[in-house]
Amino acid sequence: MKLLEEILAHNEQFVESKDYEKYQTDKFPNKRAVIISCMDTRLVELLPQSMNIGNGDAKVIKTAGAIVADPFGSVMQSILVAVYELKADEVFVVGHHNCGMSSLNAESMLDKVKERGVSEETLTTLEHSGIDLDQFLQGFDRVEDSVKHSVKTIKHHPMLPSDVPVHGLVIAPDTGKLDVVVDGYKK
Repeated sequence: MKLLEEILAHNEQFVESKDYEKYQTDKFPNKRAVIISCMDTRLVELLPQSMNIGNGDAKVIKTAGAIVADPFGSVMQSILVAVYELKADEVFVVGHHNCGMSSLNAESMLDKVKERGVSEETLTTLEHSGIDLDQFLQGFDRVEDSVKHSVKTIKHHPMLPSDVPVHGLVIAPDTGKLDVVVDGYKK
């Protein structure tokens, strides 16, 4: 069975047995929080448990490395929607130790892109269109510095209200221990 078929078969049973009822909530986060975290599979259940976040408590945005790279990209747009339309009033950027983005090598990834069938011509067209693929595919050296950079990008956004604290944390993916990198309450 292919994964999509497996998901749809499970979903049919899930809906028929009304398992969804225990997850029903409204669109407003109970704890009025937005969390930007890494998409790492180790954090799917660990992160909410370590932060005491349950279903309906927070808006959770997942990106590779918990990176907010573009101040006018979809991640920042989602944060602003959460603040202005969904009543969130605190932001948490949560990176983690041993993140795959800390070892990301643009050259190696571009080799994999080519191996999967993307032509050199396509990559050249992107570069001639002003896209710096090395920058686009760049990781980071230290998770703490990356978290600080994302916090700064969010906090200094011209559309974010100045009274919204933006916190930066790093989680240990083996224990769930959180370390504060930026305390958003401190000016």
